[in-house]
Amino acid sequence: MEKKTAHTHFSNQQLAETFRLIADLLEIKGEVIYKVLAYRKAADSLEHMGQSAEELWQENRLGEIPGVGKAISEKMDELFSTGQLQFLEKLKAEVPVGLAELLQVPDVGPKKAKMFWKELGVTNVAELETAARAGKLRDLPGMGEKSEARILAGLEALSRRTTRTPLGVAWPFANEIARWLGSLPGVVAANPAGSLRRMRETVGDLDISAATEDPAPVMDAFIHHPRVIEVFAVGDVKSSVEFDNHLRAQLWLHRPEQYGTALLYATGSKDHNVRLREIAQTMKLSLSDRSFLQPDGSEKFYATEEEVYAVLGLPWIPPELREDRGEIQAAKAGRLPHLIEVKDIVAELHSHSTWSDGQASILEMAQAAQQRGLKAIAITDHSHSLGVTGGMTAEDIRARMAEVREAQAKMGDSFTILQGAEVEIRNDGRLDYPDEVLAELDVVIASLHTGLRQPKEQVTARLIKAIQNPHVDIIGHPTGRLIPDREGADLDMNPVLQAAKESGVALEINANPSRLDLDDIQSRRAIEMGIPLSINTDAHSPDNLDFLMYGVATARRGWVEPQHVINAWPVEKLVQWLKR
Repeated sequence: MEKKTAHTHFSNQQLAETFRLIADLLEIKGEVIYKVLAYRKAADSLEHMGQSAEELWQENRLGEIPGVGKAISEKMDELFSTGQLQFLEKLKAEVPVGLAELLQVPDVGPKKAKMFWKELGVTNVAELETAARAGKLRDLPGMGEKSEARILAGLEALSRRTTRTPLGVAWPFANEIARWLGSLPGVVAANPAGSLRRMRETVGDLDISAATEDPAPVMDAFIHHPRVIEVFAVGDVKSSVEFDNHLRAQLWLHRPEQYGTALLYATGSKDHNVRLREIAQTMKLSLSDRSFLQPDGSEKFYATEEEVYAVLGLPWIPPELREDRGEIQAAKAGRLPHLIEVKDIVAELHSHSTWSDGQASILEMAQAAQQRGLKAIAITDHSHSLGVTGGMTAEDIRARMAEVREAQAKMGDSFTILQGAEVEIRNDGRLDYPDEVLAELDVVIASLHTGLRQPKEQVTARLIKAIQNPHVDIIGHPTGRLIPDREGADLDMNPVLQAAKESGVALEINANPSRLDLDDIQSRRAIEMGIPLSINTDAHSPDNLDFLMYGVATARRGWVEPQHVINAWPVEKLVQWLKR
């Protein structure tokens, strides 16, 4: 069967944003909630699936996407075929599209957005700020001075959001382009560089470095890539473009014999490179992106980074460490950490099934984990007070145990399924379930999802109270942040870390690229204090288990080694630790 050809390319992320916009506008309009939720579920599926929706469309397989029924499939078909969606254009004519931005402001939901629009003519964030600063919100129904002040604080938080691209969006695309470059005739190497290769949680423009003896045809192919929509600059060794997903990229071309110094320079960080150049100067050498300049004016070229570091008397330093945070001193002393790798993780301790807001059964999640080489999975569905997730009551937990036992029997003795729950930390620090219910679970994750804007002292005390509960094993995504849409809670991390150390609770590095929480800085502080960590994907579908690499990358940036991570231990040791 001949594949269909798209009129316009849409990434999964762009499709998700389109359907999320539809959901927001429908909710503001007052549409029935099941329609709103249908679009949101489709958006979540698109955002978290591993395969390209465009490829599925080409093969008439859109119906395989969870949450994508006939109506949404038809809309995706229209988008790919025409580049437009009449339903969305009609909706925009009824509801100002700028109102969707208002929903990003903390304390502004669809009802308030609609009220601000109808009562004050507010249609975007700028107009909302003008109205709030003029004191026009406080007299509206259900508002007041405190509500108005909270919205102003939310607007200030919104203005601080980063415009940088999340790692989970940039990494797969940059690697796709690098693989394509590597397949071109004459290209002997191609790699993402810059902050992306160092696996920072967000990146600016994409830097890609490649090695070839014949740069002209490679550069010509790059600027004429079918997904390039604008070319900003073209040169012999550097060109800058924008792709149809609005990511901008720079390609640097170098001769193969110079690729070691070139890739090292392009990877950074700037401060790391400065330290390397200082070492070179003590050796009467000058290090640049092309060579080592010798005292006699001659140049020496090196094809690999390992060779460059060796000239400086150093072992190769992993890119994630190259931030001038002591890595060069550690390398000189032979004390670089043995960084954790994806292959070291043996268990997933934070996952969701159809018992809450997951998209797969317990057995399907277990099978997907086993296919990825894991030895165990904890099914940790949400507790009931986080209403939007359809969380479990205590009765549901006991009913789910039968399904876990059934799935365990099918998986056999070589794989372990653990009973767990992600339990909501209420606004006063109490947990959703009583202690006798928590005691029945193998794994208890306590998490903040709501009330993140509480004052620092209050939200810190709330988290510490959960840490001190003797049944809690792991604190999930401790700050509750969502990159780039939501700042985390304003926690005082010193007492939080101290409480975790005293209680023996593990802190999670949540591998979902929208979270990466704990971050690298706090992860390093945690291991220095002897606090155990757990790297989990928070998977809501089998594909989400592939997020693991992002959590491991964050841990590597925090100098984390396998022994620091409870789900890198043998399963028997892990289970004993959970029973402690």
